[in-house]
Amino acid sequence: MDAGVPDAERALEALAARMRPAVAHDAAFVGIYSGGAWIAERLATMIPGRHPLGFVDVSFYRDDYARAGLKPNVKRTALPFEVGGASIVLIDDVLYTGRSVRAAINELFDFGRPGRIELAVLIDRGGRELPYEPTYCGARVAMARNLSIALSRDAQGRLSLGVEPA
Repeated sequence: MDAGVPDAERALEALAARMRPAVAHDAAFVGIYSGGAWIAERLATMIPGRHPLGFVDVSFYRDDYARAGLKPNVKRTALPFEVGGASIVLIDDVLYTGRSVRAAINELFDFGRPGRIELAVLIDRGGRELPYEPTYCGARVAMARNLSIALSRDAQGRLSLGVEPA
C-alpha cells in the first residue's frame, strides 16, 4: 500500500457497510470495467438481496476518445437484465473527474431508461470536472493531479491500491 492510500479491502468493507441499509434488495449492480467490475462482483456477495450483475466498458463513450484513442483490452458490455425502469447501482473503483461516470450513464441509456441510478465508488479522490458525487463511498483521498490511484487484483481476488504517475 502506498502512503496516503487506504487499504482496498478495508475501503470495500466500508463501502459495503454504507450500502447495506440503503440499497434496494433488487437493485442491479453495474461495474465499470475493469476495477468497477471487480468491485461489483464482490459487492454482489456482500449486500443482502438479489442483485443482477452487469458490466459496461465506456471506451467508445468517453469524451476523450478522439484524443486518447482506443485503449487495449476493450471488453464487451454485458447487461443481462432489463435496464428500462431498473434500479441500478453504477460501481467504479476511483471517482476523479467524473468523465467515466458520464460515459457509463450514456451507455446505460442506450439500453433503456433506468428508473434510478445510484453511484458507488471505492475511492473518491476529488478533483471533479463534472458534477457527479457518489451516493456511496468507501474512502475519500486527496491526491495530486499528476498521480493516479490504481486498483489491482491478485489471483485470489484480493484487491489492492497503488499510486502511479498520471
